[in-house]
Amino acid sequence: MNEEARAQRTFLTLWVCLTVIKILIAARLPLFVDEAFYWQEGRHLAAAYSDLPGLTAWMTRLGTAIGGQHVLAIRMPFLLLSALLPWFLAGIGSRWFGAVAGWRAGMLVLLMPLSGSLGIMAVPDVPMAFATVLCLNAGARLLREIDAAAAAELALGLVIGALSHYRFVGVIGVGCIALLLLPEGRKVLRDVRVWVALALGIAAWAPLIAWNIENADAGLRFQLVDRHPWTFQWGGLLFLVIQAALVTPLLFYALLQVLTRAFGKASGMPSQWRYFGLLGGLSTLGFFVLGFFADVERVSFHWTLPGYLPLLLAVPALLRAWPRWLRRLTWAMCGAGLAVVLGYYLVASVPRWRADLASSKFYPYNFAGWDVLARAVREELARHPGQTGLLADNFKLGSELGFALGDDAIPVLDHPLNVKHGRAPQLRLWNLQSDGASSTAQLLVVGASEVQYKGLLVQYHALCARVGPLPSPRVINVDHGRQRFMLFYLPKRDADAPLPDAAACTAPALAWIDTPVDSATVPGQFEISGWAFKDGVGLKAVEVLIDGKVVSKADYGLPNPGVAAYWKISNDPQHPNVGFRARVDARAFKVGRHWLGLRLHAADGSVEDWSEQPVMLSGQQ
Repeated sequence: MNEEARAQRTFLTLWVCLTVIKILIAARLPLFVDEAFYWQEGRHLAAAYSDLPGLTAWMTRLGTAIGGQHVLAIRMPFLLLSALLPWFLAGIGSRWFGAVAGWRAGMLVLLMPLSGSLGIMAVPDVPMAFATVLCLNAGARLLREIDAAAAAELALGLVIGALSHYRFVGVIGVGCIALLLLPEGRKVLRDVRVWVALALGIAAWAPLIAWNIENADAGLRFQLVDRHPWTFQWGGLLFLVIQAALVTPLLFYALLQVLTRAFGKASGMPSQWRYFGLLGGLSTLGFFVLGFFADVERVSFHWTLPGYLPLLLAVPALLRAWPRWLRRLTWAMCGAGLAVVLGYYLVASVPRWRADLASSKFYPYNFAGWDVLARAVREELARHPGQTGLLADNFKLGSELGFALGDDAIPVLDHPLNVKHGRAPQLRLWNLQSDGASSTAQLLVVGASEVQYKGLLVQYHALCARVGPLPSPRVINVDHGRQRFMLFYLPKRDADAPLPDAAACTAPALAWIDTPVDSATVPGQFEISGWAFKDGVGLKAVEVLIDGKVVSKADYGLPNPGVAAYWKISNDPQHPNVGFRARVDARAFKVGRHWLGLRLHAADGSVEDWSEQPVMLSGQQ
């Protein structure tokens, strides 16, 4: 009894503390780009969408309807569901493995980084995880005794899962296989009440199926074909390493032990234990194999969570056989891993801390800069009163600015990102995909950092082909230019007006610092060299900045024929003389890290500040 009371108190303490921390982080963390699009979908209520079934959008709409236009309101329904998950898992664990093991299973759900951070963002994984737990609990109850209540719970889980994500099909398939592998499971599948529950679950897919039929299977093709290479790639090994890190290594090993026991001999093992192990093991192994063939460009580390939840139920019983020091180390590693993940979200929510990651591969760019951009857009619209519309060059900008400005109908240009993330069909259905023509003036907002640098000039020329030579931009550099936006004021152009000549494209400047390299250590006086050009008009001067202050004027116009050879479509009139070199005196700056940048002066009078890169001043002369 004392052990049970301690376990319960520890669970309650962890649950309260973690819930408060998650709410505080969720209240200040900027919207992730997918969350912003789900908010936009919630403003255009429908049974299904191009990327997902309807439930995630409905939940964001419910949150804002109750709490108003705030990031916490969007996330509150997801925080609520994620807060219920540990209680639910603790109850299931208590029923099958004893009260102490149950409370500890709940603690593992709280502390495992992958599940402990669930709910901070408004994403479909939250209702999908909730649906998974409903189904696994219903299945375990049906293995013991088939009754209407367990069948109803199964139906509810299947319906919620079908309305959450395409990936829930995998959960259904794994659940059926697990039941078929158990004698008691085959008996469950012969009961009419279970088939009624399955029928209700199948019916819940009807909106998504209907959407795909009406839209040439666009959503299904994206989820199953377009986003995946379906060829073997060694990057799947990295997927396994990431999984071990996000679960924490010792807990990951424990989950694998539960998995192997589930596939071992069944003698003396309750059917429910085998069921949890098979359900989690088949799902986990499936995603491990999928990691070698599926999409590795976008985030996929969270796919495995539905498989881990059933395995977690048996881990406390397994840990009893481990030495005490190893059990403590397992719990400590889980706590440390969760602290790292929550700390990352906290850093992403604080601009000053986030800026420190600007030169790191861990920079949270999908959270960054939207508030700064929204302020700049408001200022530009105020400078051009009257009928000035807003035009975004990709869905990320359209949805993020839409949330910030309270406008869910910002037109968006055709962009590779819209296709890459499966949002292009939905934008067309909303009549928000624009060709750039407008009977009124427009403020075009471009995300320069959303395109790989090697493809940036091509993207600028594609913009020229739609809207004509680009005027002088207002450049918004967020976090030293790691997030980089450009605002262009465009005069009206009717739809029947002739298309501009793409060869006459005037585009924003491009530049590169050859020396010193990124994060290099430099003395108090050092040399900087590189190249810069601006299509259409060319540059007349380049200034060198340290921490935003001009420290040197570069000698610009040096021969650099390799630039034109690489940027073949460039029409800068000064090619090949686009190189620069300068001597920088930084002795007035303190020793340590500083940010080296460029200010590019164009021949047409426009001025653009280029992205900064860190250098370490050593103080040596």
